[in-house]
Amino acid sequence: MVQKRKKTSRAQVSSTRRKKRGLVNADAKHFRELLMEKRREILRNVTEFEDEALKKSHLDATGDLSSMPIHMADLGTDNYEQEFALGLMDSERKLLREIDNALGRLEEKTYGICEGTGKPISKARLKAQPWARYCVEYARMLEQGLVVEREE
Repeated sequence: MVQKRKKTSRAQVSSTRRKKRGLVNADAKHFRELLMEKRREILRNVTEFEDEALKKSHLDATGDLSSMPIHMADLGTDNYEQEFALGLMDSERKLLREIDNALGRLEEKTYGICEGTGKPISKARLKAQPWARYCVEYARMLEQGLVVEREE
């Protein structure tokens, strides 16, 4: 008995190739919007951190208008809050770089492809973390120290 081979249409082949290369246009647009919204949010946060922690003097922050000396514990608290804000700003700036890199990958049509394995990153992961550079499996290997993250 001879089996007939199914004919594969050009559209089916095209969609299969597209999945390996990257995202379809509708998906790319959706993820670009997610990334841009997150980017705007981070820029607002960084501006707020700067305004709150770095541009205010102790008198402005506490509303204390007296000329009495400031207690050492208050200075320690102020210093801690300023260091904490600087740490948050640094984290936000790193995330901003990741988002900018992801937007660049969208332009290059490499967004959604794991930089470690070359395999597609799941849409669920991209929805949770749109700036993801690695698929879940490769990210786990990075966390476990089984592979070394490449520098950009």
